[in-house]
Amino acid sequence: MDATITYETQQIWTSWFAVYLYLGGLGAATLTVTFLTDMYLRPYKELVLWGAFSGIVMLGAGSGLLFLHLLDHMAAIHVMNPLVLFEKPDAWIAWGTQFISWMMIWGFIYAFPYMVESDFLRGLPILGWVLGRPWVMFLAAHAGNHFRRTIGWLATINGIGVAVYTGLVLQSFPAVTLWHNPGVPLLFTASAFSTALAYLLLVLHLVMNREEDHPIRVIYERIDLILISTELVILFSFFTYLQSGSESGYRSAELLWGDLGWLIGFIGFGLLVPFFLQLKGVIWRWPSRYPIVASAVLVLCGGYLLRHYFMGAAVFAYPG
Repeated sequence: MDATITYETQQIWTSWFAVYLYLGGLGAATLTVTFLTDMYLRPYKELVLWGAFSGIVMLGAGSGLLFLHLLDHMAAIHVMNPLVLFEKPDAWIAWGTQFISWMMIWGFIYAFPYMVESDFLRGLPILGWVLGRPWVMFLAAHAGNHFRRTIGWLATINGIGVAVYTGLVLQSFPAVTLWHNPGVPLLFTASAFSTALAYLLLVLHLVMNREEDHPIRVIYERIDLILISTELVILFSFFTYLQSGSESGYRSAELLWGDLGWLIGFIGFGLLVPFFLQLKGVIWRWPSRYPIVASAVLVLCGGYLLRHYFMGAAVFAYPG
């Protein structure tokens, strides 16, 4: 007697997990882009401080959200032990925990010398007193002069690891065809760095807004243009893959490409509109900053919508 196959969308990882993946990828990529800019374009104290603090807050908020939803909160102690990676190397949550923890540590250390130099931070009541201590200033100068690039690359490696992990943790579920394919880590990594560039463009345009930063803004816009193009190519490959694959994948494709929120909200306003706005800005400079600001806001919204719809359209099959 043939068993009836039932198809259902998963109801465990919903919008809260989309927020966790979004903040994790955005925070890690923001730290990575900021430090690479500081190391290889030009030293940029203000951008490092903004990027480091923003990225650490995003990573902390996303990790806190995941912790709140754990069934066994004490399990977090186990996955924070680096030795668990040797015991179970395919435990992607453990890898992600390590990448996130070390990203925050190296990110703070990298930004620390700039914190000591910041007049604003040194003017704060308690933090200013700590930053003004001679031994703190000595440590900051020593780290900044001798180990800065090494620390920056340690942070960068962990940041890339976090961005890739946000896709790998989904790709490790074979029951969900939408998630279980090698394009997911690539898509989520490209999206993480695209949203990070969008966030930093907002900082450069709305917070700093200096004409001497124009070359950095142009570089960010060009890289983001490439990343958006990459996302569109991967999404087209996703569509053909899901259409010709298993039944659960086909049903996920129906849910996604039959949803106006996905088509208009994410692909339309989250990818295509920013693509053309940035393309025009790269070829012919916009007379004002507002089109690029609008593009950055749309990219940030689109980054979340990608993860939101990926959670909602995850279809798995089981015998009915």
